[in-house]
Amino acid sequence: MTKIPANSGSEPHGLPDKEKQKGLLAALATFGMWGVFPLYFKALSHVPVLEVLANRILWSLVLVSILILATGRLEKLRLAITNRSVMKYFIGSTLLIAANWTTFLWAVVNDRVLEASLGYYINPLVSVALGMIFLGERLNRWQSFAIFLAICSVSLMTIMLGQLPWVSLVLAFSFGFYGLLRKKVEAESTIGLSIETGLLVPFSLGYIIFLSVTDGLQGGALGDGFYSIETFLLLAGTGFVTGVPLILFSYGAQRLRLSTVGLMQYIAPTIQVILAVFVFKEQFSFIQLSAFSLIWAGLLVYSIDGYRNRS
Repeated sequence: MTKIPANSGSEPHGLPDKEKQKGLLAALATFGMWGVFPLYFKALSHVPVLEVLANRILWSLVLVSILILATGRLEKLRLAITNRSVMKYFIGSTLLIAANWTTFLWAVVNDRVLEASLGYYINPLVSVALGMIFLGERLNRWQSFAIFLAICSVSLMTIMLGQLPWVSLVLAFSFGFYGLLRKKVEAESTIGLSIETGLLVPFSLGYIIFLSVTDGLQGGALGDGFYSIETFLLLAGTGFVTGVPLILFSYGAQRLRLSTVGLMQYIAPTIQVILAVFVFKEQFSFIQLSAFSLIWAGLLVYSIDGYRNRS
């Protein structure tokens, strides 16, 4: 997932209804794709997490490079790369998105999709708290109450289950800080993703080459062979499933109200909860239900307050 682009505006004035409908379809497709991500990466569970991550970074760069060349954004990319202050923020955002992707992949492979979905539910409230701490934004009483409910949810899971829901917290805070840094830059999603993957590609490509020459591909299971056609296509497709939702999201957000996009962002973690419980058969105990209920209550308060303030 990603943050709402700074240039999307709170209300897209002057757009015909047909354009708004296209924006709605694009946003629905985006959040739907993000929601079913676990199904895709579950199909790659036979490949070690770091190996999947390295391929995801490599193929994402291939996709966004093609898009940048095709849409004439090469000059914008050059200006961003040659700006030291911009690149300072991108180095930080690159580390954060790498941590986010790694944690999410690990959660899917290790049957922790439920905990991952909780992280993406918490993320909007984390972003609000970070805005208060680092941007001097003021919270009203309803926003403060929503954050309090999120803290209660995490505390409940920690105390009753005897362990900190670290997957949820890493996903929520890594993406929260990622959005904070990207807000400082205000670069297009395609430009941003190309820089971030470009910074990571030397490490990813080096890792894949190392695995190839040491017979370590697919955890060493391939010996001196290479990926099967099916696995190779799935790995190459990680670039598609990473880049396309970002492009659709940018298209949709430019044509919809921020309040509409803000409410739609809960579609993805909701789909992930359904997949975790009914497809992957992960345990959903009463304690977890109680913790999720606190988060849902907090998000309801936050969403209603946001809708009232923007309307």
